[in-house]
Amino acid sequence: MKSGITKFDVIMLIFRLIFGLFLALFHGLPKLVSMADRASEFIDPIGIGSGASMFLAMLSELFCSILVIAGALTRIAVIPILIIMLIAIFIVHSGESWGIREPATLFGVGFTVIGLFGAGKLSFDYLFFKRY
Repeated sequence: MKSGITKFDVIMLIFRLIFGLFLALFHGLPKLVSMADRASEFIDPIGIGSGASMFLAMLSELFCSILVIAGALTRIAVIPILIIMLIAIFIVHSGESWGIREPATLFGVGFTVIGLFGAGKLSFDYLFFKRY
């Protein structure tokens, strides 16, 4: 590979694509599409209102995932995602079985890895800031 692109950079791109696309397409986008219908009945785990809770969940799951996919402001974009995953694991699904909590846990682990290691050189972070 040219330009100093390493296996690590390719792996981080694949990691960002997999976790980002799955979270955006299967969790964030459905929330955006159904927001008008479901906002009043959405769970309010931290007491800010159902509509606000759904909006914040959608923002982190959809728009922050898109930033992670692009590798743009990656480490900052991971923070809201991790907060939403922790809320899902420890508040929303606290009394439920492991099978119900597993997706949020897996997303949490995946985005933690992305946050710790950065986006890699195949990212907007590296293109514009020469850091990842």
